[in-house]
Amino acid sequence: MTSSYLDHLPALFRDEEFLGRFLLAFETMLSGRGERVGLESEIGRIADYLDPMTADPEFLPWLSDWVALTLRADWPEATRRSFLAQIVPLYRLRGTAAGLQRMLELYTGERVVVDDDFDAVPHYFQVQLTLSGSDADLLRRKQQIARAIIDQEKPAHTFYALQLAVPTMRLVSTKLQDQEEAAGRERPPRLILGDNTLLGTSNRTL
Repeated sequence: MTSSYLDHLPALFRDEEFLGRFLLAFETMLSGRGERVGLESEIGRIADYLDPMTADPEFLPWLSDWVALTLRADWPEATRRSFLAQIVPLYRLRGTAAGLQRMLELYTGERVVVDDDFDAVPHYFQVQLTLSGSDADLLRRKQQIARAIIDQEKPAHTFYALQLAVPTMRLVSTKLQDQEEAAGRERPPRLILGDNTLLGTSNRTL
């Protein structure tokens, strides 16, 4: 077996058996051979390592360090990639109601409304987080995540109230169950009135 690199040499050297075997080691290392990937291919896909949509999964935490972001351990891979792709443009909105709202939506996966229209109370705003699930531990974790994000992202001179809108009745179809599961959220159970659901909603300000 000889190296294809011989084709790039003058005709005088192409029949040298030793030279063909000698160049084979360099060809394997640089261009790759068989299942072995060469350095040329690795260098050619450097841009893929810097793109959150194409980087290897084990490379995502390294990318998140570049943009001062902590990826949640319970996120599926697709969610991690999507969040990394959006976080840098989102930093331009830091300190604004729109930026805080989008950050909370990305982290919690829930509907968020930020209201800062309180002229009578300077530097005050409210955050309403509409929770879609019914698992108590999951809701408590999302509440903790939301409060931690607000404390980190809000301007230092402001203060706020966090309102949780907790659904106590929700019509659940097979289509809705599939949509929630596809989005990486808990698959909602079928509703049995008086057993696992009640009529109405409740709001809590924390």
